This record gives sequence, structure tokens and C-alpha cells, in this order.
Amino acid sequence: MSHQELWIAFSTIVRKEIRRFTRIWAQTLLPPAITMTLYFIIFGNLIGSRIGEMGGFNYMEFIVPGLIMMSVITNSYGNVVSSFFSTKFQRNIEELLVSPTPNWVILSGYVLGGVARGLAVGFIVTLLSLFFTKLQIHSFGVTIATVLMTSILFSLGGFINAVFANSFDDISIIPTFILTPLTYLGGVFYSIQLLPEFWQGVSQLNPILYMVNTFRYGILGVSDINVGFAFAVIVLFNVALFLVALKLLNMGKGIRQ
Repeated sequence: MSHQELWIAFSTIVRKEIRRFTRIWAQTLLPPAITMTLYFIIFGNLIGSRIGEMGGFNYMEFIVPGLIMMSVITNSYGNVVSSFFSTKFQRNIEELLVSPTPNWVILSGYVLGGVARGLAVGFIVTLLSLFFTKLQIHSFGVTIATVLMTSILFSLGGFINAVFANSFDDISIIPTFILTPLTYLGGVFYSIQLLPEFWQGVSQLNPILYMVNTFRYGILGVSDINVGFAFAVIVLFNVALFLVALKLLNMGKGIRQ
């Protein structure tokens, strides 16, 4: 395929994915906005006023970066896992597989669709947070790079989940039993400096901790972990998951039956 044909194939998949979640915005964009608003009210205003400062900031300021990141993670993941599994379940994926479109283009198109939804929800949550606190960006570059890489990472994770899923129940197992616990234990609501030394070490095995803290550094300028090392971890996970997802697609795992 020529470069123009590759671009047409890629942009078509991306437009389809974006149109998919914007067409039903009341189901894809509104619920996370309402959920995060409740977090701001309950944890930020009601509980936060009793907790006081954390990391040198009031509790509301401290949790806002984590809540933004949590919304990006869940929506990037959820968009791709539901979209690709639906395509596989309805056997529409066969039309793509028999076309001359390279598998890396197919994968990139679905991932970018997930990134678009993740960033859209993250932007909405950021705007909502301004009603509760002030945001002063410490490092614009770190903030954008972290949220973009995290969105790509969990879009890839959603793709891999969809490849292995055999039913609609299967696409909810990972988010329920793995993704949600890791997110809540990833430093969204607390600094790991409050934990005993042993549990600080255990927490550092959680990859979401690195994303939340790097994003918090980009906004507030504080982090529980080394930002350079965190960036390296995020990049490594992105490369690894992209190669795994592409290999599964090349093998036709869960698709060619």
C-alpha cells in the first residue's frame, strides 16, 4: 500500500472509533464526568477538609491529578476493549483482515480511538476540577507526555483484553479484578510516603503508581518516585504491550477460527 492509502485506512478507523463514542456521548462522556464530580465533592470537600494537607498541598489539590489520570485510564481501556470485541463478535474484523491494510495500521487506529476518548474525558474532568480548586501546571511537557503515554498504554491493554475475550463477560474481568484495584492502590488518594517501608516497596510494583505520580509531578511539582525512572517504566510498558498486541493480531489469536 502507498503512504496515501495507509493514511486513508488509518484515518478511517480513527474516525469510526471517534464517531462511535461521540454518537453516544450520554453513555461514554457524561457518566465519568458525573462520577468524578462525586469524587471531588465527597473526597475533596467533605473528607479532604478533615485530612488537611498532603505532600504540601491541600487534599483537593493533591487528589485532582490522580482522579484525572484515573478517568483517562478507565476510558482509554474501556473504549478499545468494547469496540474491538464488538467488531470481533460481529465478525466485521474479517473485512479488515482480508484487506491489504497492515496489522500495525489496524492496531494503531483502534489505539488512537481509545486515546481520543481517554483524553476527551480527561479534559472534561480537568474542567470540572476547576470548580473545586486551582490548577497550576508545573511542567506542561511532562503533563502532556504522561497523559498521552498512559492513554496509549491502556488502549493497548484494552486491545489485548479484547483479543482474548470470548464473551462480553470476559471484557469486564480485567477492569473489575485487576485494573480497578491497581488504580485505587496507585497513589490516587494518598502518598505512599504514609505507608510503612515494606508496603512502599510493594506499591512500587504497581505500574499505575508511576503514571499517577509522574502526572502529579507535571501539575503540582511533587512525586513520591523518581520522575525519570517513571518515564522509563511507562515507555517500556508501551513498547512491550504494542509488540504483544501486534504479535497477537499477526497470529490471528482469538480472531481467525
